[in-house]
Amino acid sequence: MTIRRGGSLTDADHQALALWAAACAEHVLPLFERIQPADQRPRQAIEATRAWVRGEAAMMATRALGGHAMGAARPLSGAARFAAYSAGQAACVAHVPEHDLGAAAYAIKAVRAAAEPGEARQVGQVERDWQRSHLPGHVRDLVIEDQERRNSICWFVFDD
Repeated sequence: MTIRRGGSLTDADHQALALWAAACAEHVLPLFERIQPADQRPRQAIEATRAWVRGEAAMMATRALGGHAMGAARPLSGAARFAAYSAGQAACVAHVPEHDLGAAAYAIKAVRAAAEPGEARQVGQVERDWQRSHLPGHVRDLVIEDQERRNSICWFVFDD
């Protein structure tokens, strides 16, 4: 048991948040890979997140791969950029659990950026609902509460 998010968060809950963040990032990863098929940094960050959960990767190494994924994002724009940032945020959950919302928010921004004109809000809500449907039950309330509390610093992507 560790003090995280201003309260108690078990290691199992921390790991569940990391796996959920990895799933959110992987869901939009094709938006990056379509533009940068040879750049494996975001995929490696997602894989490192899962390896960290299995105890096969150190937190610092996982976090570093998250930084590399974000480096892949920097020269890009639009959906590809946001998808790479989502992968980077997912890997950083190993260090700070709150990065799970970054992974989710960037994934929503990615699908919004890829949407047809006039459909961004709707596809963003579909992505948000997909993410919520993949939340492990034991952390669902924590994440939903966090989304409501920190929605303003996440571009209001978690609005209904």
